[in-house]
Amino acid sequence: MKMVFRWFGDDNDTVTLQQIKQIPGVEGIAWALHDEIAGDEWPMDKILDVKKKADQAGLHIHVVESVNIHEDIKLGLPTRDKYIENYKKTIAKLAQVGVKVICYNFMPIFDWLRTDLYREASDGSTALFYEKNRINNLDPFELVDQINANSDFTMPGWEPERLQHLTSLFNAYRGVTSEDLWDHAKYFLDEIIPFAAEHDIKMAIHPDDPPWPIFGLPRIITSQEHIRRFLDLHDSPYNGLTLCSGSLGANPDNDVIAMVHEFAERIPFAHIRNVRVFENGDFIETSHRTQDGTVNITGIVQAYHENDFTGYCRPDHGRHIWDEQCRPGYGLYDRALGIMYLWGLWDAYQQASSYQGKKV
Repeated sequence: MKMVFRWFGDDNDTVTLQQIKQIPGVEGIAWALHDEIAGDEWPMDKILDVKKKADQAGLHIHVVESVNIHEDIKLGLPTRDKYIENYKKTIAKLAQVGVKVICYNFMPIFDWLRTDLYREASDGSTALFYEKNRINNLDPFELVDQINANSDFTMPGWEPERLQHLTSLFNAYRGVTSEDLWDHAKYFLDEIIPFAAEHDIKMAIHPDDPPWPIFGLPRIITSQEHIRRFLDLHDSPYNGLTLCSGSLGANPDNDVIAMVHEFAERIPFAHIRNVRVFENGDFIETSHRTQDGTVNITGIVQAYHENDFTGYCRPDHGRHIWDEQCRPGYGLYDRALGIMYLWGLWDAYQQASSYQGKKV
């Protein structure tokens, strides 16, 4: 298991590379050019600037999260070929600087959804929160205004350039079914996966967050069955999965441990985080500790260990603790605590394996 830490850039993150380097076991960053519009080819000078800064901090840039997919590709419009060519050009550039994995998603319009960015817990910490009934009766434009009110940081998947066209996007998706989205995903994979393989970069699809349809928009990466179908669309080790325990774990019917065992060889990147799901379908993001949520983090890490996982891993969304002022879900303190919890589990399984081997 190779540990990385998501970083949004010098002027877009309260966490510094020097702080990341001090977290035990962290080797690199999961990064992106967050000021680039989805569909545009990434400029080489900006890529090299990130590499230079990471190199100076002693961190690698093997994982990119994310190279966003233009909506025309998801919609299957004739213009998609232009944006797919730009995607290929970006892949070729990323290969030149040593990138090994690209995390991305295929969610229409919204990359993720929460109703509260700072819901207070009983201990005084705050965290991202999803209120199911509110979403069922909420105007998406109201939610956009709420997210954009957090103007200090760009919110991945909620870029103003994209959301200013919200009305036209909803109109474009009217009548688009989940089967249409599957067809459009296959078209994208058939173009991208052979090209990514030539450049030795693994594409790793991120599950839908949350893992069910919202605002009438189709979603296709929501369950073990759907992930199996997606990986079968292009049977290649370069068509992989970013297995996010928090996204999938928001639906208690999802067995994340079983997914680790089934898809282990197709997981180049893992997000490990916890959520607490309530009986009414609401959920809040918690510490990474198993007992604090609904997701069996202990069992998930054990499953990775049993499958000799050598891919990249990071803690995902953390709480906001100790009065830290930070991007929602992406502070330093709780994610650093999460890393140490994950390492504690991993080291314990390593030690147990070593002990069992000696007894034999």
